[in-house]
Amino acid sequence: DKITWFRAGGLAEALFQPADEEDLAAFLRAVPEEVPVMVVGVGSNLLVRDGGIPGFVVRLSAKGFGEAEATGPTTIKAGAATPDKRVAAVACEAGIGGFHFYHGIPGAIGGALRMNAGANGVETRERVVEVTALDRKGNLHTLSNADMGYAYRHSSAPAGLIFTSAIFEGFPEDKAAIKAAMDAVQNHRDTVQP
Repeated sequence: DKITWFRAGGLAEALFQPADEEDLAAFLRAVPEEVPVMVVGVGSNLLVRDGGIPGFVVRLSAKGFGEAEATGPTTIKAGAATPDKRVAAVACEAGIGGFHFYHGIPGAIGGALRMNAGANGVETRERVVEVTALDRKGNLHTLSNADMGYAYRHSSAPAGLIFTSAIFEGFPEDKAAIKAAMDAVQNHRDTVQP
């Protein structure tokens, strides 16, 4: 009950927090396929039943999966545990437009990728170039935007894939304009969701 925003619900049977992608891959290779594995992010969109969660709960660590950086004039690479707000801040610092909407989303990039998170008329699918993921056997996969099969608040990427990072594409924009857009997102959120 300490890994969700609501601080409610039962316990996980077992919790695993991998240090990095290699650690996660080794874990997935070692756990028998009949043992359930559920990935959770920051828990902002998660309710857990009182009976808890069977099998392993995997929570990606901020240290191993929580970095975001501008990798080019209009590109950002972010780990799946990176808070959405952090991606917006990195984009602003680098003068990369198109990420202001993340400033108002209380989750992490892994969840944004899985559910095509969006706000203020912009969705994750509009920014994704490619996604890196591990399957249940620990094999690494690279998915294109098309492979993610995005629709409104949905991705048809296989449910068993665990997203570890993504590369995003924005556009050059004045930092002051980005900051103003981020402030507008926050003001709107504060008004409609006090």
